[in-house]
This record gives sequence, structure tokens and C-alpha cells, in this order.
Amino acid sequence: MSATNPASFALDASAPVGLQLITSLRARIVTGELTPGTRLSEQDIATGYGLSRQPVREAFIRLAGEKLLEVRPQRGTYVRKIDVAEVEVSRFVREAVEADIARLAARSADAAALAELRRQMADQAKAAQDGGRSFVELDELFHRTLAEMAGRAGAWTHLQPIKMHMDRVRHLTAVEFPVDRLVGQHQAIVDAIAAGDADAAEAAVRTHLRGVLDDLPKVAEAHPDFFIAEPAP
Repeated sequence: MSATNPASFALDASAPVGLQLITSLRARIVTGELTPGTRLSEQDIATGYGLSRQPVREAFIRLAGEKLLEVRPQRGTYVRKIDVAEVEVSRFVREAVEADIARLAARSADAAALAELRRQMADQAKAAQDGGRSFVELDELFHRTLAEMAGRAGAWTHLQPIKMHMDRVRHLTAVEFPVDRLVGQHQAIVDAIAAGDADAAEAAVRTHLRGVLDDLPKVAEAHPDFFIAEPAP
């Protein structure tokens, strides 16, 4: 998808275009459509979205503040490479929040909620057979559903800007590596919640989210140009 194709990035004129631009560019970076190290041109982005350069410049500043872009004086603006330290911070905060969410879900899940989780597990199993490309979206739905079950949907909303750097790795691993292991980890979470076992649910979530630490060295080896530093052994 080219940033110079305005039809590809039609914005809603009835809503603030600056926020839409930021949201779109952020998603393209996190999903890997705009790969780490890619040079971005203000003019090309402006043309691609049918905007002037001013909102593009403001979007670049905002995304640089989120450590998704890097502005190099006299050289241009680039998609920032994935910072292993930022990934670890994302994982640490997410684990702390979702461990409590899992405990609450195990204590409050009803039959309807469990049926929804089992339906999602069937979709995840199918995605794994299809190569895993749709798995990240299903993974996102699964974790959001757990937060909603626990009565902590707001906590999931607050996690979104924090987990962006971890999400960049998740998108790479979903394409590069089999997702069967992740589906199995999700199933362990569902089983613990269904059993009403808060300790087991918490442990299953922690195991699941710490898996990114196991994947980082393999992803960095496969894409050395995408990372600022290699993961610590």
C-alpha cells in the first residue's frame, strides 16, 4: 500500500483529521506495514492522505514522542527501530495489569462469558491452521474480553499506548512463527477461569505474556535491521 495513493487512505472529513492521521500512521508502524528504518517524507504522506504538510508534521512530532518515529536532523524522519528495552517495559506493565484481570475473571466468569471464550478459542485454532496471519486480531479480542469479563475494560484501554512496542514484536512473531503455542497458552487461561482457579489463571497469563522474552532473540536474529539492540541473553 503506497503512501502516495490518496484513495488508500481516505479520511473522514467530519472528524478531526489530525487524530485520524496519527491513528493511521501508528497502526501502520505497529503492524509492520511501515517497517523499522523506513524513511517517511512529509510531502509523500501529505499527498497520500490528501492533507497539507502541517498536520503531517504534527503527527510526526506526536509519534516521535511515542518512540515510534525518529527525527534525524538534516536527514529526515524514520520509523524507529524496535527498542528491546521498551518491549520489556511494555511486557512488564501489561503482565502486572493482566495478572489481576485474570484473577478477577476467574472469580466472576459466568456461563455466557465462558461460552464466548470457547467460541474465540475455536476461531484461534482455525487461524493457527491458516498460518496465523489473522491471529493478532483474535489475540487482541481475547485479552480485551478477559478485561471486560473482569469488569476492567478501562484498564485495557489504558494499556493500549503502553503495549505498542510489545505489539510490534507480536505482529512479527505471528507471521514468522507458528502460533499453536500461543493458542495452547490461551486455552490454559480459559481452563483456569472455567475452573474458578484464580491462582492458576494468574500463572497462565504470566507464562503467556513472558513468552515474548523467549521470542525476542529469534525475531531479532530473523530481522537484525529492525532492532535497536539485541535482546539480552
